[in-house]
Amino acid sequence: MPQTSRSDIRNVAIVAHVDHGKTTLVDKMLWQSGAFGEHDHIDERAMDSGDLEREKGITILAKNTAVHYAGPAAAKAGLEDGLTINIIDTPGHADFGGEVERGLSMVDGVVLLVDASEGPLPQTRFVLRKALAAHLPVVLCINKVDRPDARIEEVEDEVMELLMDLIEDSEGKDHYLDLHTVYASAKAGRASVNRPADGGLPDADNLEALFEAIIEHIPAPTYEEGAPLQAHVTNLDASNFLGRLALLRVHNGEIRKGQQVAWCRHDGSITKVKITELLMTEALERKPAESAGPGDIIAVAGIPEITIGETLADADNPVPLPLITVDEPAISMTIGTNTSPMAGRVRGAKVTARLVKDRLDRELIGNVSMRILPTERPDAWEVQGRGELALAILVEQMRREGYELTVGKPQVVTKTIDGKLHEPVERLTIDTPEEHLGAITQILAARKGRMEQMTNHGTGWIRMEFLVPSRGLIGFRTQFLTETRGTGIAHHVFEGYEPWFGTITTRISGSLVADRTGPVTAYAMVNLQERGILFVEPGTEVYEGMIVGENSRADDMDVNITKEKKLTNVRASSADNFEKVVPARKLSLEQSLEFCREDECCEVTPEAVRIRKVDLDQVTRARAAARARKS
Repeated sequence: MPQTSRSDIRNVAIVAHVDHGKTTLVDKMLWQSGAFGEHDHIDERAMDSGDLEREKGITILAKNTAVHYAGPAAAKAGLEDGLTINIIDTPGHADFGGEVERGLSMVDGVVLLVDASEGPLPQTRFVLRKALAAHLPVVLCINKVDRPDARIEEVEDEVMELLMDLIEDSEGKDHYLDLHTVYASAKAGRASVNRPADGGLPDADNLEALFEAIIEHIPAPTYEEGAPLQAHVTNLDASNFLGRLALLRVHNGEIRKGQQVAWCRHDGSITKVKITELLMTEALERKPAESAGPGDIIAVAGIPEITIGETLADADNPVPLPLITVDEPAISMTIGTNTSPMAGRVRGAKVTARLVKDRLDRELIGNVSMRILPTERPDAWEVQGRGELALAILVEQMRREGYELTVGKPQVVTKTIDGKLHEPVERLTIDTPEEHLGAITQILAARKGRMEQMTNHGTGWIRMEFLVPSRGLIGFRTQFLTETRGTGIAHHVFEGYEPWFGTITTRISGSLVADRTGPVTAYAMVNLQERGILFVEPGTEVYEGMIVGENSRADDMDVNITKEKKLTNVRASSADNFEKVVPARKLSLEQSLEFCREDECCEVTPEAVRIRKVDLDQVTRARAAARARKS
């Protein structure tokens, strides 16, 4: 059948490394297209709707918005009535790669956003590699050109080098050599095709140059004239009134409200269902519509069990589209019910194995990059994901929803290739002041890291690239920030699998373990703070086997942190000497997971995160340690 295109639509994804300005740019595009009224109260980063997204300043879920643009660039293209630009805001973190892959399956091109100072980083490589694998055209946007440390021309050259490095097909290189570039300051809402001076603003006072680049260089959706309906499920959402919503990209044909369609499922079965409601996105809202055609991104209701990757097709001629494929998980952790003595103390907490399993199963519905496997215990499951951050985000979401959990130390997902054990390897990029070079090299050498490249920018900062086993990066960030006094920047992305690297010692210090149950006393803390760093404050309830601090030595130490000062009837000759209690070190959920050793885990409740031994009993642990030494 002949191919036809819809010139009144553009489907584009904004892809970039973390914090290079994707969400801010989408916000400004919405404002300048008139999507928000003059009196609308819209927060900055309106696309980051989740609490965790706002707190962490990262995009976790891929989201779509629609901009109706009718500016000069539309008139220049012969579209007097304007056109609809469907924009997918994708995460920049490789741990949420499943969201990136889903977003790219909905679009016909990408805008690659790169920071004018930092340049291309590991996640830039990751998202660009995904876009090139999908054969999508690319528009380069150098953002934050007004940064005082901007180096625009160098960054542009670095992007071109990265692009050529990633394109393996020599026939396809010519298509990307003439890459269209836009220079922007998303925060100022300005863009231009003219390269400004380093640290200067673009010479235009709006984003017209970017809109024009999207219209000219991102192709319109194509479809086969007269072909039957084919619509791909790329995401899921829920409505209090309509139930589960399936977000689809229509590839061929037309879909109408009330229509009977064929639901092509993962298992190959085909079921006839009715579209009870059809919604189309306008700015940040979904509004009812009667029909949608090729290239439209829509939401439909009426199919309660539909999942990502399935197809809605013509009822009389059902032809399913290929399933969405994602990279395999690299990190796993065990998640189970809370088994500590303090389980169930929080009123209304969800503590049963059935509730935890139901929540994990619900996560699988919308998260294509996660796997859940059974373990030897009926109340614990192995959860596999792309990285430590993705798994920590899941645990944090469950904690906020009222679940009590026991979470094991993150482990790597290994593979057997040609009879040999292989483990995942990450490409780590570090930007740091020169004086920390030796310390960082030493840390990564102990973690089996292999330096690939080192660049000195001549500004007192250096950039290093390492290949490091994923195991070696568990717990690395805290040590890295300590060594660089918070000045270093580290990013990593999955690179591939290599043969097992051997034993890696990631933590040289031991743990201070409570040997009895009771409230922490200041008197005991004063005596123990010389032994290491404490994690608890006076008055905190502890139990036997709970980790209350980090030992300054390599071995674990059982301590009585509930010890009280005995009162006597002997009067002191002088007033008691007051000793200061050093403030406790508060660990976040991610830091607690990083701190854990193999025989330790985290107790996660809506009110607190505690680190504990897997075996709480002191005698049992001592016997296990003795057996390990003998063997």
